[in-house]
Amino acid sequence: MILLAVTADTWIVTGLGFGIVLALLICLVLILLFFGWIMQRATTPKETKPSPVSAPTKENIIKTPSKADTSDDEAAVAYALYLYQGKNHDMPTAMIHPQARNTAWNDKSIGLNNKGF
Repeated sequence: MILLAVTADTWIVTGLGFGIVLALLICLVLILLFFGWIMQRATTPKETKPSPVSAPTKENIIKTPSKADTSDDEAAVAYALYLYQGKNHDMPTAMIHPQARNTAWNDKSIGLNNKGF
């Protein structure tokens, strides 16, 4: 007696099942791509048209400090922070080590389940 006879009907059912699964996976990918496209459009900021700007005048020109003025100050602050923090500012002050405890929950795993009974 043959339990699994391979006939034309078997191949048709297998092909249809495989085709349905493949078609559903393709539909799922397309649905996810569509929702991704919608979410991308919904979350991008809207571009606004720039307002017309008048010609620059002496009053609306912002003066920025020159590079020579700021580089010395930034270097001084950076060096002060370096000296304040020292070289070992990332070293931990204490080490935490887990301690094994024998409880009723782990007695079997460490071989203490035979307690003399």
